[in-house]
Amino acid sequence: QLQACGGGLVQAGDSLRLSCAASGRTSSSNIMGWFRQAPGKEREFAAAINWSGGNTYYADSVKGRFTISRDNAKNTIYLQMNSLKPEDTAVYYCAAGTSVLSSITWASAYNSWGQGIQVTVSS
Repeated sequence: QLQACGGGLVQAGDSLRLSCAASGRTSSSNIMGWFRQAPGKEREFAAAINWSGGNTYYADSVKGRFTISRDNAKNTIYLQMNSLKPEDTAVYYCAAGTSVLSSITWASAYNSWGQGIQVTVSS
């Protein structure tokens, strides 16, 4: 089970931090990620991390502004979002999976999904 929180309404340039706590079977996953879906668009990859090495991966659209991190003791990942833009407005989903790192940006690599949380950035 994945429990995500931290969304909200902010202005352009502001920051938000999302968190996602894994429990049960999802806590044994080796990869966790954040995807997002804007209105009228398909779900897209945003950021991911693997539990063991802490390797991080980012979509080009968020690179340099978003930071994904993990707290192994708490089975929790975070997405620090800085310099938010109106185009970052979307429902954000955290996900967990067991997969090779070469697939870490694919939604199909994840088999557990948290509830979506709304992030709205006003201009």
